[in-house]
Amino acid sequence: MLWVTVSAVAFGFLVALEIAARHYGLPGPITNQAREVIFAPKSGPLLYASMALMMVVFTWRQRFIAAGVAIGIDVVFSLVRWAADARVAVGHSFGNGALWVILGCAVIAVTRRTGRERVLLLKGVGLGLLLVAGRKTGDTWLLITSKTRPTVLDQYLATADHALGDPSWLMGRIVRATGPVGTHVLDWVYIQLALAAVAVALYQLRHVAVERRFPRHHLVRTFLVVGLLGPAIYMLFPVVGPIFAYGGGAFGTGGEHWALASLWPDTPPPVSSPHPMPYDEITPRNCMPSLHTAWATAIFIHSRKGPRILRFMGVFWLIATLGATLGFGYHYGVDIVAGVVFVFTIEAALRAHDRGWDRSGIRLVIHGAAVFVALLVAYRYLPMEMAEYPWVSGPLLILAMASVVHGYVRTTKRWEAKPTAPARQPEPQLELV
Repeated sequence: MLWVTVSAVAFGFLVALEIAARHYGLPGPITNQAREVIFAPKSGPLLYASMALMMVVFTWRQRFIAAGVAIGIDVVFSLVRWAADARVAVGHSFGNGALWVILGCAVIAVTRRTGRERVLLLKGVGLGLLLVAGRKTGDTWLLITSKTRPTVLDQYLATADHALGDPSWLMGRIVRATGPVGTHVLDWVYIQLALAAVAVALYQLRHVAVERRFPRHHLVRTFLVVGLLGPAIYMLFPVVGPIFAYGGGAFGTGGEHWALASLWPDTPPPVSSPHPMPYDEITPRNCMPSLHTAWATAIFIHSRKGPRILRFMGVFWLIATLGATLGFGYHYGVDIVAGVVFVFTIEAALRAHDRGWDRSGIRLVIHGAAVFVALLVAYRYLPMEMAEYPWVSGPLLILAMASVVHGYVRTTKRWEAKPTAPARQPEPQLELV
């Protein structure tokens, strides 16, 4: 019943986003995903990563069969596109086969499996579709923020960012100095965040095929909750980012026509009384909090118990993501602080729920939520004070963030030393072929 309820709510949410997108004359997440059954997908690697997540419930033989079927279908699609002289980018030229396999497994689960076998297979399919739907849902959410929030609060964050020394302006100059190599590396890391998440999730779910059950807590759950709650904050605190509000926009978007001044990354904005400023109806208001930072931090947290190469990847992805978010002018420093507090609070809530709510879990979540709300209030109503007294407000911001991180680490270590969650019974063997 829990999975049925979650599925029903998720489907209703997708339908609502589809209706909202249609209201603005654009296709929604359901339409965009349905198109990729036939047409060139937006991201082939993402679809294959989604299929890899689904296959955690398969045996190795079943994985080889599914991968072979997906590749074969993609070969057929590629030949048809070649024959029709349809020119598509490399990353868009494959992925249909992976989506077909995922949907085919859903049909098999409904028509040829019963009981717990059906539930386990549907969980695997849902896990794969979760990553796919999350991408489409995020795109629609960003569209809604740009259409419903005509003014942005960038001046408030730019003023508050003086407390941290304007890190976006500093990193912007550093990234520019690295030349095309540094820019391409950071851009690839920034775009392929989902692939790093899949690598960590596959490690965490590596025993599902043997134990016939999912672990109580894994990275995908954190990614889902961050992706669901984050856009709601976008609606409350709409911000476009330094490169749009104080620069020429990204990738030739024409943001220079709406920018307050052309300052990023050479000249930090002057300290002046901030006020809401109008902006276009195209650029997403997706800065506060920095969800890329939140997701990269989640990858870092969940990679800590993996092998050395996975721990190294978690550190690298976090550092590179921070460099990209700031160095490309997508976020202010105060966004990063809020994103870290945001994800640690969500991670604490999920772990406290799995373990069973007690005083330590409730206290940890309340502390994280209170710090996050305090940050938003300070950014909105005290930016001038933060800019005028940076040697006080800057350390206070870092200490507030560090208090949440320290509380999480200390409390979870105590939880791991005294686990209370009952062990789950293995589920029966699943046979697909």
